[in-house]
Amino acid sequence: MPAAKLPLSKQLAYACGMIGWSIMTNIIIVMLPYFYLPPSNAGLIPLVPQLLVFGVFNIMSLIAASGRFVDAIFDPFIASLSDKSGNAKGRRIPFMKWAIVPAVVFCSLTFYPLVKGESIHNAMWLTFTLICFFMGATAYIIPYNALLPELARTGAEKVKLSSLQQVGFVLGIILSALVNNFADLVQHIMHTPNRDTAVQYTIFGLCVFAGLVMLVPVFAIDEKKYSNSIPSHLPLLPALRRTFRNRNFKYYLISDFSYYMALSIISSGLLFFVTVLLRLPESMGGVLMGSMVLFSLVFYPLINYLSKKIGKKPIMLFSFGLLSLIFVAIFFLGKLPLSPTAQVYILVLSTSFPLASLGILPNAILAEIAENDAKRTGENSEGMFFAVKYLFVKLGQTLGIALFAFLTVYGKDPGHDYGLRLNGICGCVLCILAMIFFSRFRERRVK
Repeated sequence: MPAAKLPLSKQLAYACGMIGWSIMTNIIIVMLPYFYLPPSNAGLIPLVPQLLVFGVFNIMSLIAASGRFVDAIFDPFIASLSDKSGNAKGRRIPFMKWAIVPAVVFCSLTFYPLVKGESIHNAMWLTFTLICFFMGATAYIIPYNALLPELARTGAEKVKLSSLQQVGFVLGIILSALVNNFADLVQHIMHTPNRDTAVQYTIFGLCVFAGLVMLVPVFAIDEKKYSNSIPSHLPLLPALRRTFRNRNFKYYLISDFSYYMALSIISSGLLFFVTVLLRLPESMGGVLMGSMVLFSLVFYPLINYLSKKIGKKPIMLFSFGLLSLIFVAIFFLGKLPLSPTAQVYILVLSTSFPLASLGILPNAILAEIAENDAKRTGENSEGMFFAVKYLFVKLGQTLGIALFAFLTVYGKDPGHDYGLRLNGICGCVLCILAMIFFSRFRERRVK
């Protein structure tokens, strides 16, 4: 019996899951360096020492990387379990249901250090909470994304569902970027004198909200009714090897990795760029991030239209090229003959189109890669494709945070900001690499 077509109400319910995990993952990306290694004018106290290991890596870089290396093992493991699951309620949603509580708990605990001051004990605690958070988030994200090619049949349906998914993602970005704005309200309403405490209350509240919206697709979507997925019989390692034999997938993967590494530099550095390079208040960070993602929504209909007319590949290549130029502009922030506000708004609004296209199209492209592979081989391993993708996404995000944290050694304070400016050059190089590798991708267009 064919699966029922997913109605709009269920598509919106599916997108709610993206809001939840986007809030938590972006809180980690946006707030982690700022909370633990704040600039001197932030009103926060440093919580981990700026020690160099082997004379090259600072502690924050190693902490960020350690959680993802554990995740690197856990991602394909969860994907394999999900792909092979014979659960009567479906292959994906049962995993999602049990992953929510640990993700919420450990995302919150990440911002509750053991010592209120610089301490190596905080570094060890941070490593533990990040590992546990990433494992909980993975157990939700991998099955959640593997649902996309199972719920959407045609290429147009995949782009539409991916667009709604991306709306959820950008809403999560907005809420995570408003942490400092919400913290201002907490301080005002609750009369909390300590800035660290206000930020902690805010993050805890956002994590609880994220967990609640992640429950929406779990209870709203009957996986058996809307999906005809068949469990895969491939063991873990053969399934993993098979994904890497797919030529298109390899080029897709490398470009996606480079993009997310570059995006993490922007997300991790936004509050620093605003407060240090432009000398604007930190509350502007949330407003700017919100403006960027809301303006990106304007381009969603255009991207859906263009993807049908000219294909997805040309839009992706243009977006990578534009983003590389935007990163170059970061190097010159605060030195241009414009007001600081004008500089940052021009930068933010210019980022909106690539943010929209590189948010919508990659998941739709991957859903088609997984679907074509299933038709060719007879094995339904969508979860493994998305697991490998999100493994590389998370590695890219982590290395982006690690690179940003490492470059702060060369300056992150007003008057001593060279490390922040170097992030712009690094981001430019990463976007050019993404464009070069994706130019090798072979797009199959249906006439």
